[in-house]
Amino acid sequence: MNHDDVLTLFDRRMRRDAAPDHSGAVVEHTGGVVRQSGGPHDWNGILWSDLDEESAPAAVAAQVAHFGALGREFEWKHYRHDRPATLPGLLLAAGFVPEPAEALMVAETAALTAPVELPEGVRLVPVTDAAGVELMAAVHERAFGSDGGWLRQRLLTQLTETPGEVVAVVALAGDVPVSAARMELPPGKEFAGLWGGGTVKEWRGKGVYRALVAHRARIAAARGYPFLQVDASDDSRPILHRLGFVQLSITTPYVHKP
Repeated sequence: MNHDDVLTLFDRRMRRDAAPDHSGAVVEHTGGVVRQSGGPHDWNGILWSDLDEESAPAAVAAQVAHFGALGREFEWKHYRHDRPATLPGLLLAAGFVPEPAEALMVAETAALTAPVELPEGVRLVPVTDAAGVELMAAVHERAFGSDGGWLRQRLLTQLTETPGEVVAVVALAGDVPVSAARMELPPGKEFAGLWGGGTVKEWRGKGVYRALVAHRARIAAARGYPFLQVDASDDSRPILHRLGFVQLSITTPYVHKP
């Protein structure tokens, strides 16, 4: 894998040429940025920008005004290789608050399809309805210590509107959910996105997370996606590196509240 070539492909296909992530959202190319606008429970934010030191201040102000008029909290998804170098400072000055940085990691799908043996008594169950979404939200809340309301809303919308573009799976130990993850499969793109992988504390280090990655990789490979992409936290980055993922950049969500 040529890292520079893959990063260029990712920027072009997943950011600059991004499509709305569901029917209620709108993606626009305006003022040197690509943005998605949607409802209060949707992801609202900036996906890509092509700015320089002269144009960046006005672009930042314009996006604050746009989402402010909608009354939306939004995210400027900044990548370390984005230009200009002064952009993070402009975002901070405009009232954005940075969330923890994550590593943009990519792997070739075909290299990750080998099955991983699950611990005794653990099985993977597809999530296709509201009951399964509740199991996923329960894992999210236990694993990350945060409210799973946004996950419930987003996943229910995806399963209803675009069921062929999302794969969700929960690992059950008996009848108890202990790990869960989802994968987004944007039509016509080269990258399948792995999201929300989380395991409750007492089940970490037992291979469940690796099994969820392999499970999703096999589905992505069957559907013709050559690459898997993850925004990896500090906790998942070493695991993904051992599995064969490489780091292409660092991404930081800058959040602005109305």
